[in-house]
Amino acid sequence: MLNKKDLLGIKELSAEEITLILDTAGGFRDVLGRDIKKVPTLRGKTTVNLFFEPSTRTRTSFELAAKRLSTDVINFSVPTSSVVKGESLIDTALTVQALGADFIIIRHSSSGVPHLLAKKLRASVINAGDGINEHPTQALLDAFTIREKKGTIKGLHIAIVGDIAHSRVAKSNIYSLIKLGARVRLIGPPTLIPAEIADMNVKVFHKIEEGLKGADVLMTLRIQMERQDKGFFPSTEEYSKNWGLTPDRVALAKEDAIVMHPGPMNRGIEIVSEIADGPRSVILEQVTNGIAVRMAVMYLLSGYRR
Repeated sequence: MLNKKDLLGIKELSAEEITLILDTAGGFRDVLGRDIKKVPTLRGKTTVNLFFEPSTRTRTSFELAAKRLSTDVINFSVPTSSVVKGESLIDTALTVQALGADFIIIRHSSSGVPHLLAKKLRASVINAGDGINEHPTQALLDAFTIREKKGTIKGLHIAIVGDIAHSRVAKSNIYSLIKLGARVRLIGPPTLIPAEIADMNVKVFHKIEEGLKGADVLMTLRIQMERQDKGFFPSTEEYSKNWGLTPDRVALAKEDAIVMHPGPMNRGIEIVSEIADGPRSVILEQVTNGIAVRMAVMYLLSGYRR
């Protein structure tokens, strides 16, 4: 079991702890292939999804993971809650805990919110994305998918393309993949790759063709359209022309390279449909694997609370 109450980020995990989560997820992945996809492992526990940002994939994935483990699930609706009346975030979380929550899944636009709540709550806090800081379960499901398809992560050349500066997915993936022995390349316009990120033992490329050569894994990130008016790149057309994933560019990677995307995709901008839906794509497998990984996280955190 993980000797932790919470999952706040990949930065705090060791390579051994990451591997334990991936190994445990393998067992739950088998459960998802059965006719009856439910186990009584956490029967009697309660999970609350506390999402202060819009989400479809992550919230639904956590909800399914919790239900597959037989916990009771409450989806907290922020627009109709007392938060809009001025109640503090901590008071809201304490109220949710007082109602019997064992797991609180939190997504928030401000970095560090899960860490703050974890200090105040007895319940296990799981970070479902905080600001531009981390998105640990996305990185775990990405690592699980890579290991499942490639057999190992150690020694692989993994290229991450897109908005590195504002991507919590990128940060969590950098932490996890490097800890597991991969060689990470970051590709994108200079305005979207902070200069200091080179200190994280990654290689930086501003020309996508150079960064994709010989790569084992191609991971493209969502262009955050809400930031497009900030001048980080001239236009979506220009971005697609210079950094979009196309068949010609994918051909520069290894013959057996896989293509990943955390979703949601902006088709025709960061990735063309021919690649997103093609034989190299494991994008839908990432979605399925996310349920197994989140089941593993909840199961392992529950061991700390026994």
